[in-house]
Amino acid sequence: MRGIRGRGHDVLGVSADGPLLDDVRAEGLKVQPLPLARSLSPIAQAKAFHALYTLFRAEKPDLVHAHMPISGFLARAAARAAGVPKIAYTCHGFLFNQPGPWARRAASLAMETAGGMLTEVFLTVSQEEAADAKRLRIARNPIAVGNGRDATQFAPDPIARARIRAELGVPQDRVVITAVSRLVRHKGYPELLAAMANVPAELWVVGERLPSDHGEEMAPYFANAGLGERLRMLGYRSDVAAILAASDIFVLPSHFEGLPMSVIEAMLCALPVVATDIRGPREQVVQGETGLLVPPATVPPLVDALSALVADQTLRARLGAAGRLRALAHFEESAVVSATLDALGL
Repeated sequence: MRGIRGRGHDVLGVSADGPLLDDVRAEGLKVQPLPLARSLSPIAQAKAFHALYTLFRAEKPDLVHAHMPISGFLARAAARAAGVPKIAYTCHGFLFNQPGPWARRAASLAMETAGGMLTEVFLTVSQEEAADAKRLRIARNPIAVGNGRDATQFAPDPIARARIRAELGVPQDRVVITAVSRLVRHKGYPELLAAMANVPAELWVVGERLPSDHGEEMAPYFANAGLGERLRMLGYRSDVAAILAASDIFVLPSHFEGLPMSVIEAMLCALPVVATDIRGPREQVVQGETGLLVPPATVPPLVDALSALVADQTLRARLGAAGRLRALAHFEESAVVSATLDALGL
């Protein structure tokens, strides 16, 4: 939205309402809250479609750029019905690539295929998702634009490191492993907690479970991890850059991802990254150069990777420095935004 405004266009954001929109509005950006829901309820989605259609008819936009699987499909369908001249979509991860029942994956593929027929500009955040879109004929010319974060905000910061550790009562020389994500099963927390039983370090977990999140509750896993004071649940934080600067290792053992922002943030903060060898993270992490990749949903390789980094400060520094250079080259926010706007023809 900042980039669109910067190129001289009017922009209106549309999403479900919530307190996170306050910062967006404080910048003078307009956001229209609509009843969008992460739900399979036909009634809820019918209300969302009607609200989107009504808005598009009233605003008469030249371009609708949709995101996320369900809301993205509804937005594109409503835009087409409302006669919007140009429709774009960014795929942040195909749900049919996510482990789960075949029926759900088939339904996701059908929805993405139908949505692709409504889309003039089809973008993805990862190269592999773009290849999937072309191979499965979801889109003729998908463009992988990537993800990016601000390298001036996310960077090594000795002052923030000292401050955060002092606030939490953590010695400066203690090795800290940090995970940043929603507290849901597919982020790999059961495996991470099991691995940490054999890794001599402290674990900080930043994030929370959203009311709209589905699936198994993670609270029992954290409660029964047996890590004692080595586990710190930091909840939702607005100072993630400082938390990462105070950390030594970043870990994201997900089962499914698009192109995770948290990995980019950690790399920009010069942290070595331990992630799973899946779509998205394996485009970010270069094995043995910027971090370590492990198989998803397995514990022993995760123990080995984390333990190797905990034991070797020189290795952590080398991988972290290389990770920041890679992130600056490939995942810097301004470059990604510029490429996205160019693809949208703005």
